[in-house]
Amino acid sequence: MTSRTTLPAEWAPQSAVILTWPHPGTDWAGILDDVEPVFEAIAKAVLRFEHLIISCEFVARLQQLGQQLNVHAEAQGLPGRVLTVPAPANDTWTRDHGPITVCKGDGFSLLDFRFNAWGGKFPYEKDNALSRHLANAGVFGSHPMQAVDLVLEGGSIESDGAGTLLTTSECLLTPSRNPALDRTAIERQLSDLLGAERILWLNHGYLAGDDTDSHIDTLARFCAKDHICYVACPDVADEHYSALAAMEEELQEFRQADGSPYKLTPLPWPDAIHNQDGERLPATYANFLIINDAVLLPVYDVPQDSLAISVFGKLFPEREIIPINCRPLIHQHGSLHCVTMQVPAGVVTP
Repeated sequence: MTSRTTLPAEWAPQSAVILTWPHPGTDWAGILDDVEPVFEAIAKAVLRFEHLIISCEFVARLQQLGQQLNVHAEAQGLPGRVLTVPAPANDTWTRDHGPITVCKGDGFSLLDFRFNAWGGKFPYEKDNALSRHLANAGVFGSHPMQAVDLVLEGGSIESDGAGTLLTTSECLLTPSRNPALDRTAIERQLSDLLGAERILWLNHGYLAGDDTDSHIDTLARFCAKDHICYVACPDVADEHYSALAAMEEELQEFRQADGSPYKLTPLPWPDAIHNQDGERLPATYANFLIINDAVLLPVYDVPQDSLAISVFGKLFPEREIIPINCRPLIHQHGSLHCVTMQVPAGVVTP
């Protein structure tokens, strides 16, 4: 008999969060002074509750970061410590190029899926090799890393920790990722690799400025096994209205494993934010990160931020809600959850 495989829910106890730090060789080069403070805010918030793994291509900057953040953690009496790994990177979207950790019986296995920059949209060779660099550096101890010949990004799947996955057909079935695999074959892979017993497919959902082909972590998220929060657009004149209304109807039709409907909470809709070229940017409160005893919530310096903080306080009453201004991140079409990847408790022990 083989041990059952499960993909932990994000609210399960964690040992660490992984960050791939921005550097002048990435698309952040022109706004490093704006974006590095966002990463620093995320790093310091994580260290209040758990450890942090940082990789960076620029070794001198990496060493400086490790020293500064560890001094900060020690001075503040924080439980987290920083592990640093020099590694080349094309970009900083750790959610998608980082490892996905599954439970197998009493142990863990880190899955190194192929990463092709959301269907070959950007250079990705360095990012595709980054998980192996982390494993070779020993940050995951003796826990094995398995190379998987399947293109899959962490932002494209949501797990309730009990065998149900939430995802979008727009992303997982796009031909630029796994052209030889149809929906049935994808479901078989998700079952074999992640222990998925049920897969809830959203066929609608859209966010302007999103490069990922509708990643689920920008649209709808599990906040408990029986509860999904989701992006909702109340403005009938907004380009998002029809697609998000159709997504809401799909969520209302979804059922839990016992046949009961999910609790559903719509999230506030932030005012439209555009870049200097007039392109609308993908601001979404759905791109939050759950960590031990806290939720890191992306905010965007818009009037709806205060309402979002209040909504999340009700969604996660036993966790501290820590807002982090992620307006600089959306200029490269992602947000807080996109730049992070959590690692379950028991895997990382500095």
